[in-house]
Amino acid sequence: MRQAKAATLPTSDPFGTPLEAPAPATANHQVHLAVLDDEVEITRMLANYLGQQGFRVTQVHSGPQLLDLFASDPPALVLLDVGLPGEDGFSIARRLREHWRCGLVIVSGRGDAIDKVVGLEVGADDYVTKPFDLRELLARVKAVLRRLSPDSAAAPTATAARDVLRFAGWQLDFAGRRLTDSAGTEVALTSGEFELLSVLARHPGRVLSRDFLLEQTRGREAGPYERTVDVQIGRLRRKIEHNAEEPQIIKSVRGAGYIFVAPVTGG
Repeated sequence: MRQAKAATLPTSDPFGTPLEAPAPATANHQVHLAVLDDEVEITRMLANYLGQQGFRVTQVHSGPQLLDLFASDPPALVLLDVGLPGEDGFSIARRLREHWRCGLVIVSGRGDAIDKVVGLEVGADDYVTKPFDLRELLARVKAVLRRLSPDSAAAPTATAARDVLRFAGWQLDFAGRRLTDSAGTEVALTSGEFELLSVLARHPGRVLSRDFLLEQTRGREAGPYERTVDVQIGRLRRKIEHNAEEPQIIKSVRGAGYIFVAPVTGG
């Protein structure tokens, strides 16, 4: 099979919007999804099913096609196969995470635990293995979209009382779903990383189990593997700790879970 020609990421879309900006809402309020798989039958099946559920779906079959789509009509969430000819899906996922804030669900025939861990490490919000139940996939897509939305149930409620938390030189803005450093520079977080950091920062000084963190961030769609939390904790540490190998903000408690040790103040 002929390999797709590599695409060069543009620095802005045709209207000058920076690639770091979140995908805009569509005029008709339909959520735009992209399905990337080299098997046309699979993209057609998913497009038909998700279209019946009220989504606007674009089918693409290569990395360059997906990147072109982001430059012209960015989707809110991507369903991404990793077994692609040419550039593999994991590499495409890394490139998306470097430039775009969107939902990312890997849909793959690779069901080994190591592949799931790699998928989460490159920034996927969820990982679904083939063959899959369409209703389960729909539930997972909706769960990721809820976590992406500022108005989602997973976002801090009025009872949380504080819209901004500050710790160790960082500022966590719940309304804007942004993490910024002391200079005001934003650090990109996946939806899963943002929710996990939010839960930890709202419970400083308390040991939180992996089960609790999964329930708070993913609810009933959490899935059976606790490794999800460990992977995302590792990613967070690399982004917010001075030395991820000797963390001073999020510490591990052997056999119990994690504790947010940095002092937290509300804004």
